[in-house]
Amino acid sequence: MKVVKFILSLLFGLMFINSGLNKHFNYMPAPEMTEEQMKIFGAFMQITWLMPLVAVVEIVGGLLFIFPKTRALGAIVILPVMVGIVLHHAVMDPGTLAIPLVLFAINLWMIFDNWKKYQALVS
Repeated sequence: MKVVKFILSLLFGLMFINSGLNKHFNYMPAPEMTEEQMKIFGAFMQITWLMPLVAVVEIVGGLLFIFPKTRALGAIVILPVMVGIVLHHAVMDPGTLAIPLVLFAINLWMIFDNWKKYQALVS
């Protein structure tokens, strides 16, 4: 089980690191977007600090998620971004919801797996 958890955490972390780096360096082609999606993306680009912030959160959260000692923190750091991804796909493109739901499940698994580490925060 430890090996499965490590492999999933490594892949999850690398996906977020890649996504964050792509926001800075734009090395992957952008997917086709509808007119409504273009408007939303344009609005996000008007807030000049938003995408760089999301990119840094993705990179830092992805790095933290990979290593067992920092995975609990990485899972919490990535959670708001993951919720945004799931909501975006659910509302804008439900046909592409499968992968975000799998990633969200991995994120929640790591949060529940590390629940004892969070007890001091909620008590």
